[in-house]
Amino acid sequence: MKPEDIIVKPIITEKSSDGLQEGKYTFKVAKRATKVQIAQAIESLFEVKVLKVNTMIVKGKEKRVGANTGKRPDWKKAIVMIDTNPTEKSYLAKGGKEVKIEKKYKDSIDAFMG
Repeated sequence: MKPEDIIVKPIITEKSSDGLQEGKYTFKVAKRATKVQIAQAIESLFEVKVLKVNTMIVKGKEKRVGANTGKRPDWKKAIVMIDTNPTEKSYLAKGGKEVKIEKKYKDSIDAFMG
């Protein structure tokens, strides 16, 4: 699955807006997507470092139109926690040389704000 197919849309509610200060973003995702696929899609689309992904299945509500009743489809919600303070990482390579990772990460998702 492509990252564009995994992330359907952001969910902007009062509760999800409270989590933005902690680096938690809420998305509607494809129902068959796994946590690893969701993390990889967020990292490739928004160039941020994902720390944790929590997912849940939201049950569809029953709706009535006159005497007929129906059910809305179930969907999957993902709460993604990103690294709000990305720093340069370094490790020791062969021969005891210290190597720094040059990848730049953003500290927030700009597209989420509008």
